[in-house]
Amino acid sequence: MSGSLLVDNIGELVTNGVGEGPLGIRRDAAVLVEDGRVAWVGAAAYAPAADRRVDAGGAAVLPGFVDSHAHLVFAGDRAAEFAARMAGQPYTGGGIRTTVGATRAASDDELRATVLRLRGEALRQGTTTMEIKSGYGLTVADEARSLRIAAEFGTETTFLGAHVVPAEYADRPDDYVGLVCGPMLAAAAPHAKWIDVFCERGAFDVDHARAILACGQAAGLGVRLHANQLGPGPGVQLGVELGAASVDHCTHLSDADVDALADAHTTTVATLLPGAEFSTRSPYPDARRLLDAGVTVALATDCNPGSSYTSSMPFCIALAVREMRMTPAEAVRAATAGGARALRRDDVGVLTPGARADLVVLDAPSHLHLAYRPGVPLIRKVLLNGVPQ
Repeated sequence: MSGSLLVDNIGELVTNGVGEGPLGIRRDAAVLVEDGRVAWVGAAAYAPAADRRVDAGGAAVLPGFVDSHAHLVFAGDRAAEFAARMAGQPYTGGGIRTTVGATRAASDDELRATVLRLRGEALRQGTTTMEIKSGYGLTVADEARSLRIAAEFGTETTFLGAHVVPAEYADRPDDYVGLVCGPMLAAAAPHAKWIDVFCERGAFDVDHARAILACGQAAGLGVRLHANQLGPGPGVQLGVELGAASVDHCTHLSDADVDALADAHTTTVATLLPGAEFSTRSPYPDARRLLDAGVTVALATDCNPGSSYTSSMPFCIALAVREMRMTPAEAVRAATAGGARALRRDDVGVLTPGARADLVVLDAPSHLHLAYRPGVPLIRKVLLNGVPQ
């Protein structure tokens, strides 16, 4: 859609730029969009003319949410596993292999339909940028096709061949690492921007994780890491050592882990995934500890069929405020600008001139309502690249 678009009559505009408080809030504001980008931000009384207009009706407007950790390419579900956990069975990560079997058996169209459904859910709930991982194929062909399908839905695609060691390699983990670093990476890299490893007991130890991530870096992929979810471990410090864009989960952290993330020379973001703790009845990460240490924090859904089957960033914001001791402003920033930092993007997660015109109009007067009214559908309108959805 060509021409300019003015979004005006905004009661509270979250810019994550210049403005009031950590969210860069502007009151009685307007945003001018041209060619899919933010062209101007300012007081509504001084808004320039535009070809079209969206009246926000005095509501709050935010940058679109940036979900920097999601597993959307899969088949089947694990509802029975969830029910068992709610009845007291602990989460170990072993159910991933159930999804691997279903995903391998699914057609491309079936996998594509799942991504389309979940991506649509997320968009309706305000998520305009979403990372998508592979990791439920765990063969050369299945990982490559998972990433080909993921790439149809955006550029933030992540090769997660090192999700778990598949059953056929259970007694030969070194051989599987060789496969991931060799033929699987070669097939996956053309369709991926990032590489990720589940560095955890029952998955990949620190030596295997380092080897896989180094191979990914050599192939031109950026580094991400699942770390310190199920217990203390070396994952966070490995991520910092390798200059990872993000270490994700960060549930069990030592003082040394926090210090490493807080170091002035560290660019690694701590991405917290409260949907996983909600769905597994596990302890929540201590976001307050990280924030007080000066660590950059992101929030993401971890949308997957086993441990966090939610596509809702507003739900994760509410959980972060209630369970992880974040303020509403901190949680909103983590779900927008924090997610952008976790993807090393400066064109999303903000509403400042030059940024992508991805914005959300709430059915509420303030960002506070995202945590204040959990579970309520507060997303009135979404603009993606300046186009109403």
